[in-house]
Amino acid sequence: MDYFLAIDIGASSGRHIVGRFENDRIATDEVYRFSNGVKKENGRLVWDTDALFQNVKNGIAFAVKKYKHIRSLAIDTWGVDYVLLTDDGMLAPCFSYRDDRTRSVIDEVHGKLPFKELYAKTGIQFQPFNTVYQLYEDCKRGRLDAATDYLMMPEYLDYMLTGVKMHEYTNATTTGLLNARSKEYDKDILDELGLPSRLFKKLYMPGTSVGMLKPEIANSVGANIEVVLCASHDTASAVEGIPMTDDSPYISSGTWSLLGIKTDKAITDENSRRANYSNEGGVGYVRYQKNIMGMWIVNRLRDELCPDKPFSQIVAAARDSAFDGYADVNDDCFLSPESMKYAFDKQFETAAVTPQTEGDYFRCAFTSLAVGYEKALDELKKNSGKDFDTLYIVGGGAKNGLLNELTERFCKIRVKALPIEATAIGNLKIQIGRR
Repeated sequence: MDYFLAIDIGASSGRHIVGRFENDRIATDEVYRFSNGVKKENGRLVWDTDALFQNVKNGIAFAVKKYKHIRSLAIDTWGVDYVLLTDDGMLAPCFSYRDDRTRSVIDEVHGKLPFKELYAKTGIQFQPFNTVYQLYEDCKRGRLDAATDYLMMPEYLDYMLTGVKMHEYTNATTTGLLNARSKEYDKDILDELGLPSRLFKKLYMPGTSVGMLKPEIANSVGANIEVVLCASHDTASAVEGIPMTDDSPYISSGTWSLLGIKTDKAITDENSRRANYSNEGGVGYVRYQKNIMGMWIVNRLRDELCPDKPFSQIVAAARDSAFDGYADVNDDCFLSPESMKYAFDKQFETAAVTPQTEGDYFRCAFTSLAVGYEKALDELKKNSGKDFDTLYIVGGGAKNGLLNELTERFCKIRVKALPIEATAIGNLKIQIGRR
């Protein structure tokens, strides 16, 4: 029997999931899980790429020990972030998108390329951490002068495994540097911002072979395995893994909540720009979607208020709370606060009623997410000219019954929650489809 390995890495955790095609479905087995997260280094938020790669190798070894004949593996991660390479190796550090280093250059970028023009070309929503701003900040500081390559995070991990540098389409669309129509890097954007064209190489589609593991890697993990490209942006793989038979909207609910639909082509009109909707790459379609602050706010509240409390008890306390206030979850104050509790407190400092108990804070977080979904869904209906009666939710948030109930109530839509590893299934689906 053929086995395939999906390495699915989010901003908070990673997992290695072995899959096989059996009885007309993809059966999965999680064999390894590890924590991930940013660390502070010299006042900046960065990724520990050494630890990340070590966990990738450890998980492959675990998978090989349990399943001897793994035909291929593929890696997906969050988007936007990247590694710079020089002739001497990695140019450290690898910054996290949650670092605020781009704040000083956003206005300068828009002075050269007004966001209205940038959006018309790329169809990518404004986020202060978009790759286009990160690379421009690197350029201004001279970090690109010695760079021979830039690789998005999954591409860097592929390179470390195989020695092959290859750029994948779906993750490249998160950069804000691709033309939405040509599906290639936009030369006018690169030239206007002074970004060296040598870094922006050919794009490859999901399903392309990267290569075999380097001999030393194969020896350390116990097998030689082919590495292939999946839809390496995790949301692209998640959407590919949702068993939808219609054009209903979806929410991929993890650290971020991504709400959108599949479309045949990018929608880059003025309404889409004002609503901050994005057009990102899918497997034969465009994901017209919006980033909404997701379970990040819940997980950070838990870390701060009750790190040892089981999540079931947190949801129960939120269910018992009568607090009905909510905040704008897309406010920048929630992006990377020192204290998530304080960020919520600031939102209610002039309100008549404020959250008091742990249950109140979590109830407020869940309600705020549901209200954020309601607003985004209303915009989606208006911009697409479609109405919807079902909303699919996958990812960690799909397991939260209270959040699903609140989403149904506020969005006035039937929620179909699928507590499945949709990202891993989408990753595996592309690998299995190459047989």
